[in-house]
Amino acid sequence: MDATLDAAVGPAPAALAPDADPDPDAALAEGTAAPGASADTPTVPAQAGAAPTAEARAWSAAFAAPAASAGGGPASSAPAAPADGAAVPTHPEPDGCGPPAGPAQRYPRPVVTALRLSAFGPHRAAAFPLGPVTLFAGPSGTGKSQALAAYEALAGLGSGATLEEAFPDPRARIPDLAVPDAQRRRGFRLGCTVDGPAGPVRLDLAVQAEPTLRIVGERLSQDGQILLATALRDPGRRSVQAAWLTGGAIGVTRAPLPDDRLGTALLPLRVAGSTAGQRQVLAAAEQVVVALRSVFPCDPSPDRMRAAVPPGEGRLLGDCANLADVLRRTRHECGTRHALLAGAARTGCAGPVAGLGVRAPAGGGAVTAVLDRGPARPATELARLGAGELRFLALALVLLTGPGVLAMDPAAELLSAQQALTVLADGFDRGLDRRQSAELLRLALLSGARGHIRLVAAVGEDTAAAARLLPGVAMVDLTA
Repeated sequence: MDATLDAAVGPAPAALAPDADPDPDAALAEGTAAPGASADTPTVPAQAGAAPTAEARAWSAAFAAPAASAGGGPASSAPAAPADGAAVPTHPEPDGCGPPAGPAQRYPRPVVTALRLSAFGPHRAAAFPLGPVTLFAGPSGTGKSQALAAYEALAGLGSGATLEEAFPDPRARIPDLAVPDAQRRRGFRLGCTVDGPAGPVRLDLAVQAEPTLRIVGERLSQDGQILLATALRDPGRRSVQAAWLTGGAIGVTRAPLPDDRLGTALLPLRVAGSTAGQRQVLAAAEQVVVALRSVFPCDPSPDRMRAAVPPGEGRLLGDCANLADVLRRTRHECGTRHALLAGAARTGCAGPVAGLGVRAPAGGGAVTAVLDRGPARPATELARLGAGELRFLALALVLLTGPGVLAMDPAAELLSAQQALTVLADGFDRGLDRRQSAELLRLALLSGARGHIRLVAAVGEDTAAAARLLPGVAMVDLTA
């Protein structure tokens, strides 16, 4: 994709090296930057003794990095690139992003340990380490929501969503000062590192946002070896040329893949696993897909949570509008966790709380959740609670449960004990007081310590200041 990626993953192995056929890794190879571009720009492939092709030049120019404004202001606050052209990440990658430190298994379940963004909103050549509890903090406009949106988009692509579904407004992800090429093309790059039983695996994507939304380059790699590489060969076709490691007598398998879907998620349907190389590709791809499918974006909407809801499957929606129906289910099926939630409600809700109950008409009908205030006290319907109390209850429920009661589609091939749920929460502490925020962080740390639930959230400065004092919380401080 560019010098940054090549410096991180190393040169392509012999099995994926250029040959007489068009190089499927051309869009991801290292070369010279287009005129006016910086180290953050995808670069023209460099092949010994060969001039860059017109296609390669167009690919490079299509992703020109933000140029200086007409007034001569700086194009970005990102650090300058070193002399060799490799961009400097604004945040170092964690240990889990590289080869394992030793034979010990650090991650028995697939988890995303790093998020990489380039020319994505305000982010440029940025790598964010992610732990069991990771909080993004910083002034407004520094890209907290953009980082979580990128993670959510990767999760959607890993779950089989199309590019249009993952990026309904792709222009909102392009930097304001990004300069289009002669064909008016602009785009962005994003990627992640997934650690797990197969070891650290890197996934990197180059996305063209204008004029047509499409994936123009994808790379799946492990320990410096490229397992899958795709590149746009013919802009007139809605496909990319893909090559993945096969091993044995064949070496590499080449085939077209759709340009609106994640190629890594399609590999398990195309790779037989009959050779060692194929099994390596499958293990890496499946690990990435499992981690990305185990993501639940959550943004409770108090206004939607106040109304009574019809009984249903009892799977919590992202806006938590059906909280009452989920409480009806957890009360009968998950007694221990329901009791824990009631205990958390005593901290996060005003007044005495003896428990959480549900009212449902005997003949069927809408379900209403209530706070049990104890003997001789009338129960309080959730509709009468404050917005902060409702958000607190919904987030506490998510942190205390698992994928079974959430409206998500985890990998059915693995037991839930072999998967780790990641909760994405933009504006995690919105509308909450300090007591409520502290209790949710306590629940997140307890769940994260067990390894089954992780939290990636954006928070305000008050919560960030308190979280910096807590062991186990990874802070990502963004600056304007």
